[in-house]
Amino acid sequence: MTASPSPSASLIVSLGIPGLALGVWALALYGVHRTLRESRTTVRVGLASGAWLLYTALIASAGLLARTDFKPLPMLLLFLPLVALSVSFAFSRVGGRLAQTTPLQWLLGLHAFRLPLELVMHEAAREQVMPVQMTFTGWNFDILTGLSATIVCLGWSYLRPTRAWTLAFNVLGSLLLSAIVAIALASLPAFHRFGTEPEQLNTWVAYFPYVWLPAVLVAAALIGHLLLWRRLLSIHAGVACNTFNSASGSTRLT
Repeated sequence: MTASPSPSASLIVSLGIPGLALGVWALALYGVHRTLRESRTTVRVGLASGAWLLYTALIASAGLLARTDFKPLPMLLLFLPLVALSVSFAFSRVGGRLAQTTPLQWLLGLHAFRLPLELVMHEAAREQVMPVQMTFTGWNFDILTGLSATIVCLGWSYLRPTRAWTLAFNVLGSLLLSAIVAIALASLPAFHRFGTEPEQLNTWVAYFPYVWLPAVLVAAALIGHLLLWRRLLSIHAGVACNTFNSASGSTRLT
């Protein structure tokens, strides 16, 4: 069975997904540069991540990810390196330095993009481009992560989170991210756990620019949570309490 036609969507969806992806990518690179202050490291991270953006855009534009006559499924071959690369970066030497020295406001604020993302996904489902179970009107409640990150980031002067709150945020956000990834995989045509009708199948992410939703935005959320876990675990071990204090401004830790 060959690839199905690429879905058509409004400008809100067709520009919203790549716009958020490129915006998060650019802000992440800016954060790396401001935190580490090493041009060489920033360039290396930028080139590597830029190559990933280009690679995923090319294979999606060529229709390879939408093919169903390949075994294993091309979408799974995209998902596996996505997870592997994200975990490798988060637990690399550069990832460790980012986890310890990036201001906590930035680490939490990164996840604010999940609020507008969920709104764009809701519109995509309304246009029947994306299955409804992947939105907050279905079984995806990741909008709570984006909403809480936005509130804390905007009200940082008054809502500086405690260590316990940060831990709760990361647990909830990690669980919600895992849930939507599981729903997205279960909605692939190969598994069709939510039905076999076209509007119930997750096929849109196989095409450009929608492929950047998992390739960039899911990867960014995963890396963000892993960096927060490294920060929190180092505090629990008593290794970097002072680093946490200085990098978080005057954040309370009790």
